Amino acid sequence: MTTPHPMLRLTAEVRDALAEGRPVVALESTIISHGMPYPDNVAMAREVEQIVRDGGATPATVAVLDGMPHIGLCADQLEVLGSHPDVTKVSVRDLPYVIGQRAHGATTVASTMRLAALAGIRVFVTGGLGGVHQGAETSMDISADLVELGRTDVAVVCAGVKSILDIGRTLEVLETLGVPVIGVGSTEFPSFYSRESGFQAPMAVSSLDDGAAEQLAETMRSKWDLGLPGGIVIANPVPASDEIPRDEMQVHIDRALADCAERGITGKDITPYLLGRIVEITEGRSLATNIALVRHNARLGAALARAYATGG
Repeated sequence: MTTPHPMLRLTAEVRDALAEGRPVVALESTIISHGMPYPDNVAMAREVEQIVRDGGATPATVAVLDGMPHIGLCADQLEVLGSHPDVTKVSVRDLPYVIGQRAHGATTVASTMRLAALAGIRVFVTGGLGGVHQGAETSMDISADLVELGRTDVAVVCAGVKSILDIGRTLEVLETLGVPVIGVGSTEFPSFYSRESGFQAPMAVSSLDDGAAEQLAETMRSKWDLGLPGGIVIANPVPASDEIPRDEMQVHIDRALADCAERGITGKDITPYLLGRIVEITEGRSLATNIALVRHNARLGAALARAYATGG
């Protein structure tokens, strides 16, 4: 068992679960503060935590509050993240500053991975990964999520990368970094709102009902037992009943990207703007899909954490 870093503040529930070797699932907080409007964001966070509990694991939502990295949050802390006007979007680069300023911070995929690993948590559930942005060949806009996946030992359950990104280049970078990318129940790499992306998943396992959790847990053990550092991308397509088909989604993305360029939005502000704009363009349909895919990922994440803890 990994001893949690002394700077972390763990809830009693999370601390006891880790000490006893029971399954724990990390959850990010950027999706709460910057991914959905209030109060949908807080309701979603509570529901996802309950899905993880119902799946036999302990949820550990990660955030920085008053400069303290928290692993696991109470109901009041979730409300702060969902409604406070001054919650910074925090990647790994931003952690020292936000902690030093005693500020509030919502963790991205990258920073959630880092803090989860420091706590000894090996399974993390999110919506979609960051990656290589459109036009990155000139802007060099590449998410720190990919760098973190190359060096931090956490399995990330997601619905692929966000549809607004350059998916082909993102997969190439993940290959260069030695990160396994495994599709669940499909050989097609999903694109967040859609089950298809036009790109193949480099590897695949069966569906959750057919033993995917056990297969993935064995992959985790094999990777880290070999001394191969870094994470694993587990690409879990959104349920077919909840998806927005790829061709339809591309029209909405192109419109949102054009609006983003017109407004001169850059850097870490791009993704929150685009996701919010797509909600407007789709009249809320993309938000419903976003919530559905997070629920779906939470079920798989709980099963995976249980399988990994059982066989570890």
